[in-house]
Amino acid sequence: MLTIYSDDHRLHHGAAEFYRGRLVPCFEMPSRADQVLESMRAAGLGPVVAPARFDRAALVRVHTEDYVAFLETAWAEWAALGETGDALPYVWPAADLRQDVPPDHIDGKLGFYSIDAAVPITAGTWTAIKSSADCALTGAQALVDGAASAFALCRPPGHHAGARAMAGFCYLNNAAIAAQFLRDHGHARVAVLDVDYHHGNGTQTIFYDRGDVLFASLHGDPRQEYPFFLGYADECGAGEGLGANRNYPLPWGTSGEVYRAALDSALADMARFAPTSVVVSLGVDTYAEDPISHFKLRAPDFTAIGRAIAGLGVPTLFVMEGGYAVAAIGDNVTAVLTGFAGA
Repeated sequence: MLTIYSDDHRLHHGAAEFYRGRLVPCFEMPSRADQVLESMRAAGLGPVVAPARFDRAALVRVHTEDYVAFLETAWAEWAALGETGDALPYVWPAADLRQDVPPDHIDGKLGFYSIDAAVPITAGTWTAIKSSADCALTGAQALVDGAASAFALCRPPGHHAGARAMAGFCYLNNAAIAAQFLRDHGHARVAVLDVDYHHGNGTQTIFYDRGDVLFASLHGDPRQEYPFFLGYADECGAGEGLGANRNYPLPWGTSGEVYRAALDSALADMARFAPTSVVVSLGVDTYAEDPISHFKLRAPDFTAIGRAIAGLGVPTLFVMEGGYAVAAIGDNVTAVLTGFAGA
């Protein structure tokens, strides 16, 4: 299996995020990707290549022009204030405030273009997130060119990023960008399967009213878990997208057996959709020892996930998302991919 990876990810290394009333060290860190790469190479799963460079046109097929421009310039605007630490939002256009006029000041922009304070922007953030998107696009191009599968080792992750908002360690929605690229290059029906512990709210909102991209997500029940305000089972799409959105919220403590049963249901929905390609938002924070998650999956469960996805029998792009038990992340990702390849 082809793996696409860039060292540029190390240029984004936030010092802290705001979590439960405190500034804490970022759970999303460079060593995550390093561990995955090491495990992939040890398993001999296939060649590792650098991403091709794509222009911003592929980004604005999914994100708004003003949001991409904000990401490109945010650090320079922050540094112009004389600040040297990370840029973090502290005010948001929540209920009863206007959400239609982007502020001119960087403090306002940081809140206007985010939904939480887990999105530090550093001097290297734009380079890292652009390279992360390029990894996903290179993987999508591989499928367009006839590859049966590919793995985009994206960092930072992307599935919480909406068309005009960063959130939960995510800035550009790599999976959505790849899915749109596949649509633009001959794939008539694309399915996005999100197996990250947290709901892919950004991916859902991007495709919610479209019938050509199916979104299916297994995740912690939003009554208990981030992002809290999206990911319920009754969110089924709208307009032309009615029926093309499937959520499988699961409670804290979900075992591998229960998870796999929900996955079988999601895959059956996807099979009925008959996609010409699949993009998998591959998060392994469903692992029993993940520090910010509450499912109970173990290594054999990850192998079974990969094997089950292979049963769809269509070209598949895996896009790296979450997983914060750093010592185990490489083995868990590799288990999914070897399960897929072995099937």
